[in-house]
Amino acid sequence: MVSRPGTLEPGRTTRGLPSAAFGAGPPLVVLPGLTPRHTTPGAFAVRSLPGGAALGRDHRVHLLQRRPGLAPGTTMADLADDVAAAVRDDLGGGPVPVLGVSTGGSIALQLAVDHADLVSRLVLVCAAARLGDDGRRRQRRLAELTRAGRPRAAWGQLGTPLAGTTLGRAAVSVLCWLGGGPAGDDAADLLATVAAEDAFDVTRRLGEVRAPALVVGGGRDGFYGDLIARTAAGLGARLVLAPRASHMTAAGDRTIRQAVLAFLGPDGA
Repeated sequence: MVSRPGTLEPGRTTRGLPSAAFGAGPPLVVLPGLTPRHTTPGAFAVRSLPGGAALGRDHRVHLLQRRPGLAPGTTMADLADDVAAAVRDDLGGGPVPVLGVSTGGSIALQLAVDHADLVSRLVLVCAAARLGDDGRRRQRRLAELTRAGRPRAAWGQLGTPLAGTTLGRAAVSVLCWLGGGPAGDDAADLLATVAAEDAFDVTRRLGEVRAPALVVGGGRDGFYGDLIARTAAGLGARLVLAPRASHMTAAGDRTIRQAVLAFLGPDGA
């Protein structure tokens, strides 16, 4: 029986990654996007995925958050090593299909480069081989304002790359400002992750990925822009792009949802 997001089973990997699982079948590793804190993924994380709870029809879905207490200087390779350890120590040794969203997509791609033997299929959702120029600038500003003790301003300025229309950017900016984020010592994990992604660039290593890949995203993505399509080309992957979708809305696009479920299904890849 497929468990619903409301019945997510929380856990923690051997290396201390907060996790949540649902569904039935062979393992599927899901790496979520950037979050203010490294806490156990909840129902919102499931709803944010292309396919949502339907991913659990064919798989036991394991959402793996980044490890709390990251040290300054942590790299994407370090974060990928944590996921690799989870696959080896907690999920039967692999290889397993891996789906990564945004920042989680960066980690998934690093995993597929550094630990190719552990990845059977790769799905990148609104992610690329590196951040786009504006995406990098916005995340650097997120870090600067967070360090300055201005978390509302830090998150509010992300409305522009997240949304795809003028009205949407204004609305999302307000929502992000109202939600705010961590500050002070509580922001250490966020800042370490942002710094790791700032330095992330595997463009020249895409040929090392051995797993069949699917890359999906929006044509109005403000974090990655045309790098989504260029990454798909570098991987020799299938690309599904929703022209009017943004970084925030692409996962909910029907065509993208169907492509992801088909690719990860029994007859996919």
